[in-house]
Amino acid sequence: MSRIEDTAAGPILFDSLDLSILAMLQEEGRITNVELARRVGLTAPPCLRRMRALEEAGVIRGYHADLDPAALGYGIVVFAMVSLRSQAEADLRAFEAHVATLPEVRECHMLNGEIDFILKIVAHDLQSFQAFLTSRLTPAPNVASVKTSLTIRTSKSVSGIPVEQP
Repeated sequence: MSRIEDTAAGPILFDSLDLSILAMLQEEGRITNVELARRVGLTAPPCLRRMRALEEAGVIRGYHADLDPAALGYGIVVFAMVSLRSQAEADLRAFEAHVATLPEVRECHMLNGEIDFILKIVAHDLQSFQAFLTSRLTPAPNVASVKTSLTIRTSKSVSGIPVEQP
């Protein structure tokens, strides 16, 4: 059994069936419960009960489609390193709240070190990114500086996490 801490209800224990379910759902979120149960060696009802328990525990946070950005007109991906003037908790939270309203920002991570946040931003083209940068990101309250790097190509993009099975 693997043990993961659940801060709300104590430790969560995963057996090999749970880990198999998690790995398969992460790879193929649209798999039917019947097929998932078959692959992990269960019948459908206990498999569904395990899935629901993993959802209720917050281990499975949701299901989504993996969309091709270029097919939807988002031709560029930019990483922005943002430094704030103040690192007071209220200022950090205010910046995070502002970023949460920006649909172009797909990821926001607070860092330790000289950069406060790194953002993954998608844009249709360089001009739309520049407009976003100058009108919505740089003028945000408490922003001291923004350094950006445009991606040339993506050689690996895997969602989720590695699920280690015994």
